[in-house]
Amino acid sequence: AHFKIPSIMVDVKKALVIVSPGAEEMETVISVDVMRRAKIEVTLAGLESSDPVECSRGVKLIPDASLDDAIQKGPYDVVVLPGGLGGAKNLAASQKVKSVLEKQEKDGRLIAAVCAAPTALLTHGIGKTKTITSHPVVKNEIESGPYSYSEARVCKDGTIITSRAPGTCFEFALCIVEALCGVQAAKDIAGPMFVNNIS
Repeated sequence: AHFKIPSIMVDVKKALVIVSPGAEEMETVISVDVMRRAKIEVTLAGLESSDPVECSRGVKLIPDASLDDAIQKGPYDVVVLPGGLGGAKNLAASQKVKSVLEKQEKDGRLIAAVCAAPTALLTHGIGKTKTITSHPVVKNEIESGPYSYSEARVCKDGTIITSRAPGTCFEFALCIVEALCGVQAAKDIAGPMFVNNIS
């Protein structure tokens, strides 16, 4: 007789973080690190290739995959866009990023952008009518688009999560964790990191 062993389905959440030259390294690494602490399967994807990417302060990050390869392993529960003026410009100029974001929005999945990266949402026509925030240096540009602007450190409106700067990135990443894994998961990892401002 053959006995079928029931497989245990574990709901593993998946995140795609897109890194490009000029990205803000703290915003990239804090987002990846915090999500991995929450057992989210994170793919750090290089916009153009899997070669090391030089960030805004000269730190080089090694992607897990190129964006082209990472797309094949989707869908992802969240797509994260780190800031940094140079990185944000590259994300905004990329048709690949546009198609990833359009599909993510159409499928009702999370999109998260920090610092200057919300300008890529504006360029690609993502999250229209949502309330979003950004680094103050791009506030006027964001306000010229179809958004309500917030000065909040982290802003979540439906499936769009935005934040302001390197100093708000723990809250930003914990907001993503809370949205995907629940508030208790966010609290469980915030404590050992001595990040106390989690609801």
